[in-house]
Amino acid sequence: MEPNHFDGFGFAHFLAQCDGVGKTVLALLLLLSVASWYLIVTRTLDNWLAKRRAQAYEARFDSTKTLDALPDDEPHALARLVAEARSVISRCAGKKNDAAFEEVLTRSLNNAIDAEMMRAEHGLTILATAGSAAPYIGLFGTVWGIYHALVQIGMSGQGTLDKVAGPVGEALIMTALGLAVAIPAVLAYNAFQRRNRLWLNRLESFAHRLYLELAVQHGQG
Repeated sequence: MEPNHFDGFGFAHFLAQCDGVGKTVLALLLLLSVASWYLIVTRTLDNWLAKRRAQAYEARFDSTKTLDALPDDEPHALARLVAEARSVISRCAGKKNDAAFEEVLTRSLNNAIDAEMMRAEHGLTILATAGSAAPYIGLFGTVWGIYHALVQIGMSGQGTLDKVAGPVGEALIMTALGLAVAIPAVLAYNAFQRRNRLWLNRLESFAHRLYLELAVQHGQG
């Protein structure tokens, strides 16, 4: 049986042959991957919980048709909007200027929605960075690895295909790793951006309903 010239090559061999720059590139890719998957898992769970709580809260509002039965101390966005609305009511208590009340209420609800969207966008910058930077980091690692492989081949004086293919193939692992980090990050970023647009529409719709309810109550008061 003929010896296989590529038996000595592989990912383990590649790790053993990596210099400081190569190991730094691998560490960066590993860090981006861990950060991306942590955010993907945690944000997915948070978004799922937020959707369930919002559905239950809106159903309670639809059934009662009044703010009095809605709690404002629950840990989700709609309850915080109700808490902000009640804060406006307490600040404007006894004031009959409907225009001023409506202006304060509109501004307060808009500020509350902006704060909720900042919470919703937490971590997206890291996903965007991983999605855009990881391929280039992997490509840099590939170029660096190929350079060192060719230098070693040149010093050994053996430039046959079987001597070149192994080290070059190992160096290309860096590009594959960069893509493996970037693709999930890009897909998750796009999915979370779409979810945030839908979430913003939901918050604005609920805030509009709050505004109408409180404007009527204040006018009657």
